Amino acid sequence: MSRSAHPAGPRHADVMTEGHYSAPAADLNVLDEKVWARTVTRDADGALTVGGIAVARLAEEFGTPAYFLDESDFRARCRAWADAFGPGADVFYAGKAFLSRAVVRWLQEEGLNLDVCSGGELTTALDAGMPAERIAFHGNNKTVAEIERAVEAGVGRIVLDSFQEIVRVAHIARSHGVRQRVQIRVTVGVEAHTHEFIATAHEDQKFGIALADGQAAEAVRRTLALDSLELIGIHSHIGSQIFDMAGFEVSARRVVQLLAEVRDEHGVELPEIDLGGGLGIAYTSEDDPREPHDIAKALSDIVTRECESAKLRTPRISVEPGRAIVGPTAFTLYEVGTIKPLEGLRTYVSVDGGMSDNIRTALYDAEYSVALVSRTSEAEPMLVRVVGKHCESGDIVVKDAFLPADLAPGDLIAVPATGAYCRSMASNYNHALRPPVVAVRDGEARVIVRRETEEDLLRLDVG
Repeated sequence: MSRSAHPAGPRHADVMTEGHYSAPAADLNVLDEKVWARTVTRDADGALTVGGIAVARLAEEFGTPAYFLDESDFRARCRAWADAFGPGADVFYAGKAFLSRAVVRWLQEEGLNLDVCSGGELTTALDAGMPAERIAFHGNNKTVAEIERAVEAGVGRIVLDSFQEIVRVAHIARSHGVRQRVQIRVTVGVEAHTHEFIATAHEDQKFGIALADGQAAEAVRRTLALDSLELIGIHSHIGSQIFDMAGFEVSARRVVQLLAEVRDEHGVELPEIDLGGGLGIAYTSEDDPREPHDIAKALSDIVTRECESAKLRTPRISVEPGRAIVGPTAFTLYEVGTIKPLEGLRTYVSVDGGMSDNIRTALYDAEYSVALVSRTSEAEPMLVRVVGKHCESGDIVVKDAFLPADLAPGDLIAVPATGAYCRSMASNYNHALRPPVVAVRDGEARVIVRRETEEDLLRLDVG
């Protein structure tokens, strides 16, 4: 079927009466700069380029689906966060968003520290040469083996998440003859404006030690009593994909109140406060993220004000941006396979990936943008749902978006802002092969995480 003859789904005018969908851009060929990496543009032929390379060339060389990461953008965002907070604060990149040995090297070169939350992330960080003293180790259930590895390596801080972990880390540190630097993660009772499953500071969840019933104060008592632990501060993380600073203000106030109680009871002013991460990025044109300098000033002002009120010295601030750095720097490139118009509803566009490379739509009801990137089109917009090839009705990549009505099998479409969590949470569901991550910079592209092969799958299947 020719592109011009393709049966289109509902047009914009047909669906806006439902009051649910955002209007399409006046020109679907125009890219919204908020959701794309900084070197992404269209060339003279209308094809998307990143780092000066057209997506058709990238697709031919590396295949689809694939994640393409703008290395220049990643590095620029690292520098922006480091500059925003300056030498008086610490910026820890949250490795859970996306981690590879190349990323670790970029972080080192751009002056950022690294936050890890598993033995695998710690191994990757150390193998790539990140100095252990610049690593923070998180997690709500660190194994003895993981703690052993962290203590032996000399990580800069371990974030304690439970009473059992206080004892566990203290015992391991004592057995190695070291005094391990630690922070205590507290839950401050703040319900962040985010999805239920990624709000992490209300009491009814698995992370941290609660402030509300005095448990956090007791955790401080126990930690200070152990010679093999050096308590350097309090850690709080209130959620993910947050735009409103009000939650951070409430969190900082409650953490500073705990610091004041520690001073009054123990005569100790803890020198650090970690406010976590969770700052949002633009997935769609409706998202309006803050710039790092705005965030740094807001957080610094909040902590300074609360400490002045409590007559405390202002502690050194740490933050943990992960998604805010890597999220906007990458997009996922797909090839269109089948197109199914449903009269009066929408058109289903199936691609060669799906929930195995982006589970966030199914898991969090996340919203994404999408664009036709192998060419431009003057066709009218049609309402589409971009879906994957997996055996699940919930295998949705983009719930509702507009693409040109002449979209056809073989076209390339791209979903921006997939740098965070998509590859990290990728799976082999239906024995799918996890896509590669390709770094693009100044006209050159190189694989930093290779595509899985069927041999990889069979190598693990030892039955």
